[in-house]
Amino acid sequence: MPEESKTAQFEAIALPHFGAAYNLARWLVRDDHDAEDVVQEAYLRAFKFFGGYRGGDSRSWLLTIVRNTCYTWLQQNWTRELSEPIDDKLDELGISTENPETILLQTVDSKLVRLALEELPIEFREVLIMRGMEDLSYKQISTIADLPIGTVMSRLARGRKRLRELLVSRMSKET
Repeated sequence: MPEESKTAQFEAIALPHFGAAYNLARWLVRDDHDAEDVVQEAYLRAFKFFGGYRGGDSRSWLLTIVRNTCYTWLQQNWTRELSEPIDDKLDELGISTENPETILLQTVDSKLVRLALEELPIEFREVLIMRGMEDLSYKQISTIADLPIGTVMSRLARGRKRLRELLVSRMSKET
């Protein structure tokens, strides 16, 4: 494929997802400037391997590359972030049918939510961001994170529970 055509096709497929790519990177690496660097590196990788892209969900394809680039960056720069293991077995949870993110974002100061989200282990934070802010399906998150759907659902439930606990704790400290 001629270079001009490849560039135009890549731009048409990848650029519409730039905001989602930056948002995911920002929440994973937790720094605006580092997120910009990670997204730039991810887009370079995506372009380099664009010849292997076979169509389908371009958003999931790109966010997979962004996520993997974030984890590579974290391994090189913040090993403590990836050292906190979590147990992916399903917990017995009392889960409300209401979406906790929606309730919290509507009723709690967004700064408190951001701070609480940043305290979560990366495994919970990433699925909450992909589901709650990027509105990705369980299947898309499963593909991007290379996890079984059951694990995605478990991490979402456990992440929501921990987020709720952190918010309750923070709110009680402020009152």
